[in-house]
Amino acid sequence: MTRPEQPASGSSTPPVVPSIPLNAEPVRQEGDASVGSLVKEVTTHVSTLVRAEVELAKTEITAEVKKGVQGSVFFVVAGVVALFSLFFFFIAVSEAFNLIWPSQQWAGYAVTFGLMILFAGLMGLLGYLKVRKIKAPERTIESAKESVAVFSRGRSDAA
Repeated sequence: MTRPEQPASGSSTPPVVPSIPLNAEPVRQEGDASVGSLVKEVTTHVSTLVRAEVELAKTEITAEVKKGVQGSVFFVVAGVVALFSLFFFFIAVSEAFNLIWPSQQWAGYAVTFGLMILFAGLMGLLGYLKVRKIKAPERTIESAKESVAVFSRGRSDAA
């Protein structure tokens, strides 16, 4: 089985899933198929259908998990920067209390803290935007619903 083609980076189109061809159907005359051969044929087609469904689900879920991992990296960077920026915040607060001396060093610490918080906010926003793009495997769900409908219809026709 070949590997699925990956879309170009930044593309919003879903990846192409390789097809699993069904076996060639032999030409038959009416009533010349035995029950055993029909059961074998149905089993083969169901097996092929299940393999195709699993391959489709795997392809769609893999793409969505990759988006989630990329988005979570931004959240981790935002958390680390926010944690380290607390150090500068506490230094700025302590220097602010030292205003009895004419030194203005606290302003530099406060500006550093502000820049780090802005950076953490930007990383958090980018992470949120990445994670928000995660979608359910819609093609797999629709295909599975169609398969269930076909099997349900087949059972009610046989009854």
